[in-house]
Amino acid sequence: MIRGYARVSTKGQLKEGYSLEVQKQEILNRYENAHIELEQFTGATTERPIFNKIIDELNHGDTLVVSKLDRLARNTVEGIQIVQNLFDKGVAVHVLNVGLLENTSMGKFFLTTLLAVAEMERNTIIERTQTGKAIAKTKAGFKEGRPKEFTQTQIDMALDLLGTHSYTQVAEMTKISKATLTREMRKRKALLLVAI
Repeated sequence: MIRGYARVSTKGQLKEGYSLEVQKQEILNRYENAHIELEQFTGATTERPIFNKIIDELNHGDTLVVSKLDRLARNTVEGIQIVQNLFDKGVAVHVLNVGLLENTSMGKFFLTTLLAVAEMERNTIIERTQTGKAIAKTKAGFKEGRPKEFTQTQIDMALDLLGTHSYTQVAEMTKISKATLTREMRKRKALLLVAI
C-alpha cells in the first residue's frame, strides 16, 4: 500500500506555494492510487497525531511517500529514528525530491547527510530572522509584530459608519474585515464604560 503524508506548519505555508494541496498533488502525480493524509501541525511541537497514526498503520511492503524530507522530520536525530523504525518494519520511504530511501549502508548515509543539511538550513533561517529582528529593534520607530493594515483614523471612520450601515456593508465599503470591526467596536464600548 502507498501511504502519502502532507503537512504544513504554519498558516503562512498555506499561502507560500507549499500548501497541503500542492504536496498532495505532487504525491498523486507520482502515485495516483496513494492514500494521502493531511495535517496542519507546527514542526516545533512533538505531537503529530495523524503522522503517528500512519506510522502505526504501515506494514511490511508498504511505502510511505512525502514530498520533501522536512515534512517527515523536524531534525536529524528524529528523522533517522523514524526512517530506521520504518526500515525495521519493512516499509520503504520515498521522498519525492530526493528519491527512494533504502535500508542499506549507502541509503542510511544519504539520509543522515540530507537530514543534517535540512536541519542546518532551518537553523540558519532562524539565526537570520533573529539577527534581522535584533537589528530592527535598534531602529527608531520599531514595533513588534506585523504592521497595522489600517490606521486608527480609518478604523474610527469605519466604526462611525456602523450607525447607519451593517457590519457587512461597512466591511465591503472599507475593506476592513467584520472581525476587526467587531473587535474594535468592543474596545470602543469598553473604553466608554471605563470612562463612565
